[in-house]
Amino acid sequence: MNTKPQVHNPSAGHSTAFVLVVAGFVTSLLVANIIAVKLIAVGPWILPAGVIIFPLSFILGDVLTEVYGYGRARQVIWLGFACNLLAVLAIALAQALPPAGFWDGQAAFERILGYTPRLLLASFLAYLVGEFVNAYVLARMKILTQGRWLWMRTIGSTLVGQLLDSAVFITVAFTGVLPPEALLVAILVQWLAKSVYEAAATPLTYWVVNTLKRREGVDVYDTQTNFNPLKV
Repeated sequence: MNTKPQVHNPSAGHSTAFVLVVAGFVTSLLVANIIAVKLIAVGPWILPAGVIIFPLSFILGDVLTEVYGYGRARQVIWLGFACNLLAVLAIALAQALPPAGFWDGQAAFERILGYTPRLLLASFLAYLVGEFVNAYVLARMKILTQGRWLWMRTIGSTLVGQLLDSAVFITVAFTGVLPPEALLVAILVQWLAKSVYEAAATPLTYWVVNTLKRREGVDVYDTQTNFNPLKV
């Protein structure tokens, strides 16, 4: 049982710092989905370019859960989902509208920004599963460790969340397209790359978390929280 008090500043939920973290979270999600169409070579591995920035959403998700609690993180995760859906709908509408007669970029526009329904489903499901599991694991570990060993919580929650994110996306998007062995390799490679990213960012995460806790006067322990992801 956690013996530390649940410190909470009611005004901190909409502070400038909170808004900046939320903006970074949503931006990293949207940018990752846009640039993911490009495949990059990292040594012998092929990865979507979204891996450059997508792990940042998990890092900022850790910050939200660690400082403001699971309830706030849950709201932001759904906000990110809504913003991503809006971006997809806007891109689809722009793609469907007839191009100007002199504009010859329609095919390139569709190739880069177009999404197949299957990839969209995979992306949305993976995002929700990965982010909610990441937030849940971190919040539970914070109670169990009584707020100690932040590195264990951030890396541990990421290992679970990113594994599920990669597994859901690759499985839904490419089952029947890639053989089972290739699916497994793709899942493991993405999981490893994202997890290494998170581990490398641990010193920065420590600095951001400690700075926010000190300046915001908030450090939430989810001892009484309802962890239902649909309870917004």
